[in-house]
Amino acid sequence: MLKGILNVFLPIKQNRMEFSAKQIAGLLNGKIEGDENVNISTLAKIEEGKKGSLCFLSNKLYTPYLYETDASIVIVNNSLELDKPLKPTCTLIRVEDAYGSFAKLLEVYYEIKQNKKGIEQPSFISSTAKLGADCYVGAFAYLGENVKIGKNVKIYPHCYIGDGTVIGDNCIFYSGVKIYHDCVIGNDCTVHASSVIGSDGFGFAPNSENNYKKVPQIGNVIIEDHVEIGSNTSIDRATMGSTIIRKGVKLDNLIQIAHNVEIGENTVMAGGAFVAGSTKIGKNVMIGGQAGVVGHVKVADGVKIAGQSGVASTIEKEGEIVQGSPAFAIGEYKRSYVLFRSLQKMNDRIRTLELTLPKK
Repeated sequence: MLKGILNVFLPIKQNRMEFSAKQIAGLLNGKIEGDENVNISTLAKIEEGKKGSLCFLSNKLYTPYLYETDASIVIVNNSLELDKPLKPTCTLIRVEDAYGSFAKLLEVYYEIKQNKKGIEQPSFISSTAKLGADCYVGAFAYLGENVKIGKNVKIYPHCYIGDGTVIGDNCIFYSGVKIYHDCVIGNDCTVHASSVIGSDGFGFAPNSENNYKKVPQIGNVIIEDHVEIGSNTSIDRATMGSTIIRKGVKLDNLIQIAHNVEIGENTVMAGGAFVAGSTKIGKNVMIGGQAGVVGHVKVADGVKIAGQSGVASTIEKEGEIVQGSPAFAIGEYKRSYVLFRSLQKMNDRIRTLELTLPKK
């Protein structure tokens, strides 16, 4: 659907949104009240609307701004009743769901902003690398030997794609992403700036000289479809085999995934979380910010791990909610925390009672 929309709007301004009220109303099946030929080139909150901007109103608390805004177009619900006249420069588009319609426009706007194609110079693409149709490779990017890139992939400046890496269709790699050799990435994945995929796992063996010898990390990283990875996140390659990020996983910024970890489908992790080596995380798991999971354990499907918790052993019960360090069932944690908060008062009471006892 979006492809058809872009074919209509892109001839107006490449990489810039510039719509008329008539075009927007057609896209949203809306009804225009005002000038159907007025154009907008940016989106804004209704309280910050300026000439040439488009806003929306769905929350009644913001209704007073409708009569004050300088926005050229405002999307409103069909049910909205006006208490007084609007500024003559303001055109309304009435729709069934203003919030949902604005979200749809945001999606179109994003697609237009991302509509880069072609190969910028200077960049290096190996003669053995293969790129699909409609790809974008930014300046100073590097694509190594035997790299295979699918269709409509965006590789922003200063990215590195190592030898033998395979990438599917419709992926986006923002500036500074580094993907080491022989990794595999599926379709419709997004990796944000400065993240690293496929760096060596933390593998060192103590030796007779009382220091550590590096264990070669000869595996790779496999990332399945529809995965999004935030900025400055590291996913280590496996010692042998693969570190695997399953379909639909969403990783926030500043996350560490160690070697041979497997993250199940549709699991989400908030910023600063980490998973140590060889741990298996189930599907639909939610891991809060700064939480950690030790190595060589399993976390069952649907488990929720509260922020700053430390999981030190396998969680077998599906859907369990845990908190604390070491983490345990959240109901027990809350009861224990009540006691912990009362320790000082309990200590004071004991000392007072001790003073009343006869001295030996």
